[in-house]
Amino acid sequence: MKCEHCTRKECSKKTKTDDQENVSVDAPSPAQENGEKGEFHRLADAKIFLSDCLACSSCLTAEDAAQLSQQSAKEFFRVLNLNKRCDTSKHRVLVVSVCPQSLPYFAAKFDLSVTDASRRLCGFLKSLGVHYVFDTSIAADLSILESQKEFVRRFHQHSEEQRALPMLTSACPGWARYAERVLGHPVTPHLCTAKSPQQVMGSLVKDYFARQQNLAPEKIFHVVVAPCYDKKLEALREGFSAAHGAQGADCVLTSGEVAQIMEQSDLSVKDAAVDTLFGDVKEAPVRRHEGTGSDGHLAHVFRHAAKELFNEHVKEITYRALRNKGFQEVTLEKDGEVLLRFAAAYGFRNVQNLVLKLKKGKFPYHFVEVLACPRGCLSGRGQAQTEDGHSDKALLRQMERIYSDIPVQPPETSAHLQELYQEWLQGSGSPSAQEALHTTHPSPVRCSGSLDIRW
Repeated sequence: MKCEHCTRKECSKKTKTDDQENVSVDAPSPAQENGEKGEFHRLADAKIFLSDCLACSSCLTAEDAAQLSQQSAKEFFRVLNLNKRCDTSKHRVLVVSVCPQSLPYFAAKFDLSVTDASRRLCGFLKSLGVHYVFDTSIAADLSILESQKEFVRRFHQHSEEQRALPMLTSACPGWARYAERVLGHPVTPHLCTAKSPQQVMGSLVKDYFARQQNLAPEKIFHVVVAPCYDKKLEALREGFSAAHGAQGADCVLTSGEVAQIMEQSDLSVKDAAVDTLFGDVKEAPVRRHEGTGSDGHLAHVFRHAAKELFNEHVKEITYRALRNKGFQEVTLEKDGEVLLRFAAAYGFRNVQNLVLKLKKGKFPYHFVEVLACPRGCLSGRGQAQTEDGHSDKALLRQMERIYSDIPVQPPETSAHLQELYQEWLQGSGSPSAQEALHTTHPSPVRCSGSLDIRW
């Protein structure tokens, strides 16, 4: 079975359902512990999604496969059950981080407000035995701020001899993996080096939070709830753990996988407030960044660049659709001159056109926000699909309405960012900040021992 856009004679990547492993094997669900069968159902026949095609380079090694097997509800329950046994030396502190784009799914699924959905999810996870539940907004703040600084630096460095622009976002793991594993030069030098929100959250939990709690990083089991399957691949990416010597995310579950666990559980759940990384705050209000279905790197970098480079204060950003709704342009103009030209490229076809233009040297943009999913992170296949594996357009429209109603808070206004920079990273731009908040993007390396994998 091949994705319709695949150029290979035979797709050797992965096919998947929502969960092809029966969690009852060696890791009983809460329902089973109460004497019920509690079996996890297959929600769809195996499909190959566009995000798989973007991530595909036929080079999943045996080590990758072993690690991918841990990106499942089965592994999550295995750790939960270990914590219930008497050998406390094997106990681990369970931390769950929830992406903002997952919350509208739970709100729509359970017919709740975003705040109530967040509390319901937190209460359920804690009833299972999770110790802390965070949201990843603070990590997105750091990712965006570092992206802003990097763009301004690249803009100043750019010349005919040293082509530092365009800068392409790297927060989408499907796109970033495709660029690293398949495209290589001339694309990878243009990828933003700021870590994605998930990667930054791994550093926050395994380093900053671990220090606060006087815990060794390996004593924390960090689970991320995310809208797409490619976040599982992102957790395996090499180099994420250099700052703290441990895997940033030990397990990634999609929103759909968590909702399935909730639906099949008969636990009595009390809503609970989401935790924060800062002890003086009881519960932070649910917030998002500017952007229709993502963390909004384009909008925030555009405003910052306009102010820093040209002393222009942009109040409203006007998006102009070009080829289709998935490819939009934003410009800053003064006296008839275009000072900044940004674009958003969502979906596989738009990504392919983007790459072709870049390779031909006919690229008019300073910055592009690139996402594998056609309508942004909200449309990730881990949450926005029907039972037969197709995109659930009605659910997606509902999630987009819910997401648009969440208050926007620019990262610069976050009260705790400067505290993190000073107390955790020894200042903005320090070697510690570079190590914790930035990464590198390798070019393709032909892998030996590649194998087919189904998940």
